[in-house]
Amino acid sequence: MQNDTLAKKIIEWRRDFHQYPETGFLEMRTASIAAGILESYGLELKMGKEVMSADHCMGKPNEEETKKHLAWAKENGANTNYLDYFSEGYTGIVATLDTGKNGPTVAFRVDMDALPIYESTSENHIPLQKGFRSVNDNMHACGHDAHTSIGLGLAALLAENQESLQGKFKLIFQPAEEGTRGARSMVEAGVVSDVDYLIASHIGTGVPYMHVVAANNGFLATSKLDVSFTGVASHAGGNPEQGKNALLAAANIALNLSAIPRHSKGVSRVNVGEMHAGSGRNVIPDKAALKVETRGETSEINDFVKQQAKSIVSGAAAMYGVDYDMELVGEGISCTCSNELAAVVHESTVNAGLTGALESNESAGSEDATFFIDAVQRQGGYGTYCIFGTDLAAGHHNEKFDINEETLLPAVEILYNAASKLCKK
Repeated sequence: MQNDTLAKKIIEWRRDFHQYPETGFLEMRTASIAAGILESYGLELKMGKEVMSADHCMGKPNEEETKKHLAWAKENGANTNYLDYFSEGYTGIVATLDTGKNGPTVAFRVDMDALPIYESTSENHIPLQKGFRSVNDNMHACGHDAHTSIGLGLAALLAENQESLQGKFKLIFQPAEEGTRGARSMVEAGVVSDVDYLIASHIGTGVPYMHVVAANNGFLATSKLDVSFTGVASHAGGNPEQGKNALLAAANIALNLSAIPRHSKGVSRVNVGEMHAGSGRNVIPDKAALKVETRGETSEINDFVKQQAKSIVSGAAAMYGVDYDMELVGEGISCTCSNELAAVVHESTVNAGLTGALESNESAGSEDATFFIDAVQRQGGYGTYCIFGTDLAAGHHNEKFDINEETLLPAVEILYNAASKLCKK
């Protein structure tokens, strides 16, 4: 396949996925279309519950929401030959190309999910101008549409050139990266248990166009917590003493989480992003719910912050005589990339004529690809997380987010060149 032909295909895929965004564990249309393309290239597919542990899917939508979205996917162009695999919201794919020749197993992880952000309708927004703005209230505001397309482009190159390759190649299409929810379920299902080298990647994140970071080590460990309080409602004027105030318990933790001590071994974060409570001006609130996250420079630090948060929640519940529930709905761990593998990505970058940085330690939020990297490293393999720089119309998670599509083909070529080097090791 000529490079210009492949470039056009990747852009077409990206624009299609951008127009029909799906949030975590609901990527049914996206996954079904990707599966059809991957199988057309001759890759062996495992999908849905074959590659995801149901016991480790954090923050998964309920059955009603899942069924509703399945109907939406059918109405909006899903590939019905594969849709049954994803109909329950287990939307992961592992596509394998086995050359039949001795060699290592090299894996690439890409993510597929969008965000619950309403996309810009500004006249200068390119997706609107060119007719691929989101058709619903969600948006690919972080580039995962590009990541899925890069994975499909890589599949095309691997399949086309398999005679010159050796070993095994696994392409992991992960759901629910946003909220750090999907990777662990795939790790627990054993999808990387045979992997020697794993490369995860992202587009943008402030890295300039035509620049590549081969090893991004700045990810913070994180825990996403849904907290709820259940008290007793009562008339605020007539019988206030009979009430058990869930709102006050929630307000207490919203304030006191900020009092968690800093940690001597590194940075930490804690945030209450949402708080909902109460049903009327004259009613003692019996329900309250909060969305909380903790972060730490290392998993040890994050665990410390999370444990402190749990103590504050239980203490607030005891203080106001209410019951509480605390659910873990997302988690990411810290990790350090393998320099040996990063060097191969860096060499592939330089050979492609792009500017490469071997390593970056700048804080880059959190990412659950760390579960994949850690699992591979624990079994003696190598893992890294690379960044493909691009021009951005606006920052990540912004309604005007858009990328320079000229970034897509070079990203595919760098990953393919790294694969061709690694398979001979």
